[in-house]
Amino acid sequence: MRKPEPRLQRKLLAWLLGPLAVLLVLDTGAAYWNSLRFSNLAYDRALYEIGREIVLHVKLDGARPRLDLSEAAGNILLLDQEDLLFYRVVSEDGTALGGDAEMPPPQREDAAGPRFYRDAVRGQPVRMLVARMPVGANPGAPMVRVQVAETLHKRTRLAWEMLANVVVPQLLLIVMATAVVWFGVSRGLEPLQRLRRAVSDRSHLDLSPIDIHNVPGEVRPLVDEVNELMVRLGRTFDFQNRFVADAAHQLKTPVSGLKAQIELALRENDAERVRHSLAQLYISADRLSRLVQQLLSLARNEPGALDAMQLEPLDLNAYALEVSMEWVPQAIKRDIDLGFEGVEHPLVINADRDRLRELINNLIDNAIRYSQSSGRVTVRVSQSESESGQCRLAISDDGPSVPVEERARIFERFHRLLGTQEDGSGLGLAIVSEIATLHGARITLEEDIDGVGNTFSVFFPLRTA
Repeated sequence: MRKPEPRLQRKLLAWLLGPLAVLLVLDTGAAYWNSLRFSNLAYDRALYEIGREIVLHVKLDGARPRLDLSEAAGNILLLDQEDLLFYRVVSEDGTALGGDAEMPPPQREDAAGPRFYRDAVRGQPVRMLVARMPVGANPGAPMVRVQVAETLHKRTRLAWEMLANVVVPQLLLIVMATAVVWFGVSRGLEPLQRLRRAVSDRSHLDLSPIDIHNVPGEVRPLVDEVNELMVRLGRTFDFQNRFVADAAHQLKTPVSGLKAQIELALRENDAERVRHSLAQLYISADRLSRLVQQLLSLARNEPGALDAMQLEPLDLNAYALEVSMEWVPQAIKRDIDLGFEGVEHPLVINADRDRLRELINNLIDNAIRYSQSSGRVTVRVSQSESESGQCRLAISDDGPSVPVEERARIFERFHRLLGTQEDGSGLGLAIVSEIATLHGARITLEEDIDGVGNTFSVFFPLRTA
């Protein structure tokens, strides 16, 4: 099956050759009109000379003109191998002096000079001459009106010959120009053809950038955008592969534990032991549910999710207090003193409400989870003293201090400190880091100001008016 011709090539050829074809048609019409005009000029002079010769055979019989044209003289004047000639001579008083009686009268009288026009005699189209001429050369000689008509064969043939001499070279020139344009357009579009083949021949797994060598400058922005799209697709596929690998790695152990506990519960006959197994199953299912939620949250807060975020003006001071209040029951349950320290004036930032809530929740949960019993967790919101145009959200705890060498790695996925007894997947702080990045914020970890525990600080840019 023959491949369709590229649409761009067809358009270029149409725009280049279409005007040439239109110009050829217009030029042909103009050339035919000029050829016919020059043909008429040439043969009209001959027709006028025939009219003069006929008037030379008009004699004066006293005061009255009389046509004295013998048959032999008429044959010499009117004989033509291609066309038929007709004539008629009329005196000033309208008396016919001789000629063809079937010739139509003049369309209009014109005393200014000879007049030529198209007419018909005996059903044949003719070129008609009408002229008023004096009889003899004497002053005051009477005038006669002579009409001479000639069919159009010679004129038409001469016009077509002249037209052919003009149009045929132009037609040949346009044919050669068409071949040159076709070749030039095909050669000019060859880089696009190579680019098309380079894209169509590559595998769907090949996301490497398209080679921009020898790519025309007009197409370079398109190729650059395609390469950018390849990079974004590559990041998306990398994230998907990483998410699948992380999920498979993290879900394998708890799912296996659930299966083992279910099998153990099925084997038990003692109701008390079955209840104990069910309680363990509930704890394991709760851990698995939290892990799944964190994995989904991590996927939702990938850097590529920036386009889907709905940022809105938000008072960080009031919002952090609102979220902190929701953790009071959990803090009381763990015998933790949860406090809040804010400012008296609003600190407005551009934020996604749900994601910001998730960031605060993860930091407070991490602080409560790792703080000592009867410990203290404080949420602080303040204007940044170190950098202007920023505000600071800080969560302090009384948990074990994170070693300095671990502070950079603690925000990595699935990274947990050795020796911790609390359950966790190592995803909470990774989620916090991703959300901070999406908001253009910076997160740090340092020791608490009292030397006990840790302080996580997130610096948000303030919203400009």
